[in-house]
Amino acid sequence: MMRALAFFMAAAAAGFAGCGTGDGPEDAGRPAGRPPIEGQPPGPMVLVKGGAFTMGSPDTDKLARNVEKPPHQVTVSSFWIDETEVTNAQFAAFVEATGYITRAERDIDWEELKHQLPPGTPRPPDESLRAGSMVFTPPGHAVPLDDIRGWWSWVVGANWRHPEGPGSNLQGRENHPVVHVSWDDATAYAKWAGKRLPTEAEWEFAARGGLASKPFTWGDEPVSDGDPRANIWQGDFPHRNNGADGYAGTAPVGSFPANGYGLYDMSGNVWEWCADWWRVDLYRHRTGKGEPVVDPAGPPNYFDPRNPHERQRVTRGGSFLCHDCYCAAYRPAGRRGTAFDTGMSHIGFRCARPAGEGDG
Repeated sequence: MMRALAFFMAAAAAGFAGCGTGDGPEDAGRPAGRPPIEGQPPGPMVLVKGGAFTMGSPDTDKLARNVEKPPHQVTVSSFWIDETEVTNAQFAAFVEATGYITRAERDIDWEELKHQLPPGTPRPPDESLRAGSMVFTPPGHAVPLDDIRGWWSWVVGANWRHPEGPGSNLQGRENHPVVHVSWDDATAYAKWAGKRLPTEAEWEFAARGGLASKPFTWGDEPVSDGDPRANIWQGDFPHRNNGADGYAGTAPVGSFPANGYGLYDMSGNVWEWCADWWRVDLYRHRTGKGEPVVDPAGPPNYFDPRNPHERQRVTRGGSFLCHDCYCAAYRPAGRRGTAFDTGMSHIGFRCARPAGEGDG
């Protein structure tokens, strides 16, 4: 799930002679001249009062992964965080005001990409470096879950304006979360809005909504088709989604009940970028060095032995593709790393900012 892997997928599909699923629009990579959908300003924020909490998952959580352990005490100061994920309409207002062009709308920079690939990887033809993004493409039958190529495709021309690729658009999805945005796209929006991305610790503290050490944002009860609490996958992943929660893809923000802090979609819908670098061993490094950790800003660099060349940032919250058989990261402790330059069908963000004096 990274731009480097997307390059290999595209190159393999095209035999290094082309990229993806066909020709994109003539103005691909030059979106500023297109009329945006009707914009709206950044949405409301919620003040989260600071405090101490247990970050991570205990061994008793059967859905937890090793990157969520061991649990440890963290204290965060008060901060503001967006009530919802940033929507297509809000992102369109940013693009209209600034002319910003997202990563997915730009051709791939080989000089940058090659640093995320094994040394000696040959430069492909320019056709294999055309602008695009990773699109969820459900197979028509069950596939092995150890190879994401079974349900992800690199699609030339896919971006935030065209979530499924050329021919798709945002009509009727103005209030859905923006997707196909990279970490630096999200950071650019946040700066324009006078905000920043939340730290990983802030994000988890906010997601828990005041519930101490509960496995889900709503408490202890596991998800069920009869009582959907979040936009995640129901059915058989990745080929059959029964849509029991009402949505097969992204949902309009705020479609499910808010957590205890009045925040929506902290579980599922789309993954959300955090400010921090990703380290798989971060929690192990924190333990035994004096607790609680106060306002952690994340590690100074990235580390993931499975992807040693990738510069990864933290993503949180899971998405509409989460299913317990494969990805149970819709829980507040769920976490993963994603290459900073990667946009996908299920990655979005929300913003935060510090609380000022007199903010409650």
